[in-house]
Amino acid sequence: MIAYAKGRYLRVSPMRVRQVIDLIRGKDVPSSQAILTHVEKGSAPMITKILNSAVDNAKQKGLTEDQLIISRITADQGPSWKRFRAASFGRATPILKRTTHLTIELDLKTR
Repeated sequence: MIAYAKGRYLRVSPMRVRQVIDLIRGKDVPSSQAILTHVEKGSAPMITKILNSAVDNAKQKGLTEDQLIISRITADQGPSWKRFRAASFGRATPILKRTTHLTIELDLKTR
């Protein structure tokens, strides 16, 4: 691992984030950024922001985007917000607003 970045408490379900990160896992950074700009999912801008942060962390060590691949990317579940919604007959039904902890690790390309 050369550089990494974490996004914590993202207000999107981890299952929805995993749909997008499966597209870019193991790919190089420029193609991953191109894929994320064309994916029409709500979590894509969040993932792009964290990926750019990891790339900037690698640039601090003197590397360029072309030298990097995504070696590890995970979307783990964070704490859920518990809310209640009114239901019929005076009852209340629970709503879980899920959050995500996203971790992106970058490594050098092996040619």
